Amino acid sequence: MNARLMLVILVSAIAIIFISCKSAEDNRQDLRSTQEREITAGIVKKEIRKGMSGAEVAEALGSPNITTKDEQEWETWIYDKIATEASYSESQNSLFLILGGISNKSGAVSTTQRTLTVIIKFDPNGKVASYSYHTSKF
Repeated sequence: MNARLMLVILVSAIAIIFISCKSAEDNRQDLRSTQEREITAGIVKKEIRKGMSGAEVAEALGSPNITTKDEQEWETWIYDKIATEASYSESQNSLFLILGGISNKSGAVSTTQRTLTVIIKFDPNGKVASYSYHTSKF
C-alpha cells in the first residue's frame, strides 16, 4: 500500500509540473497587446497607396501616434514604433556524487532594438498625397 501511495504522489507531481509549464511562444503571446496590430515596412509598402482615405489607412495600420495639420489644411499622420527583442540562453551542468555535488551554470543575454517611423500626408480632401517610412535595427 505504501508503494502504491508513493506512485500516486509521483504521478500527480509529474502531471502538475507538465500542466503548469508554458512554452516560450505562450509566454510571448501573453506579452503582446491584442488591441495593437504589428506594423512593418512590408505592410506599409503593400497596403498604403496614394489616393487612399484616412479610414482605409486606419484600417490598414491602426491609429497613428501623432497627427498634425498645417496652415494649408494638409493633415499628417505619424506612426512611430519601437520594439526591443531580448533573448536569454542558459545551460547548467551538474555532477552529483554520493557525498556532494559539483554544479556549473552559465548564460548569455542578447538584445536588439528596431524602429519604424511612417509619415503619411493627406491633401485637403482627406486623401493620401504622399507617404514615407524609415526603419532601423541596432
